Amino acid sequence: MIKLERNDRVATVTLDRAERRNALNTVMVEELDRTLAELDRDETIGAVVLTGAAPSFCAGSDLKELGKMNLVEMAEHEAGTAGVARRIGLRGTPVIAAVEGAAFGGGFILASCCDLVVTGADARWDLAEVPNGWLPPWGLQALVSRVGAVTARRLTWGHEVLSGEDAQRLGVADYVAASDGALAHAQELAARIAALPVPAVASTKQFFSQLINGEAEVTDAMANRVFINNCQHDAAKATLSKFGVKL
Repeated sequence: MIKLERNDRVATVTLDRAERRNALNTVMVEELDRTLAELDRDETIGAVVLTGAAPSFCAGSDLKELGKMNLVEMAEHEAGTAGVARRIGLRGTPVIAAVEGAAFGGGFILASCCDLVVTGADARWDLAEVPNGWLPPWGLQALVSRVGAVTARRLTWGHEVLSGEDAQRLGVADYVAASDGALAHAQELAARIAALPVPAVASTKQFFSQLINGEAEVTDAMANRVFINNCQHDAAKATLSKFGVKL
């Protein structure tokens, strides 16, 4: 479910479940974590680009898989995904998200957890958890670090869908590219960063990690508990029942 390509000192990692719009199931999340860990240990790689197989970047958690879980299992699954996202900021190798198509729910947050974000101008950014009945269960610290607490709260309510240009203007994304140009732009940025002195690049990530990630582990744990509580209320039950969850 993860496709890996190497070009000189840049690795491109592609979420490859196009038939499910690259929704994050357990196997994909574990493969992504292993791949990023291996690349971080690879001295021939100076930067990583994270993208999704067309037509989407990532549709967030796979609700069909969640539909087979009870609440405890759902909490554990989301906690595992949270750990993978947090580790992006803790590793030494920069990770650049290339967002084309849709960044939906957890896909929105996963991109926000990357070191740099390039979006296509017509990409669709949609945080749909609150409309579905629950708080996003992880990654909100990364969003707060990017846009500030007030704007993060506004976006988390999910009452508006952002274009790529909106995402860049608000700070969710760092760069906006022409339609279908996000991947090429991200790979160009990755090549430029990969050409820099490796120890200095890694040290820069390490220095800013605490400032950016802050208490991410604690806030993820809090959000996970709120998520499970939300899932026991009527709005969330109505959403989850469509995917077979029996609460």
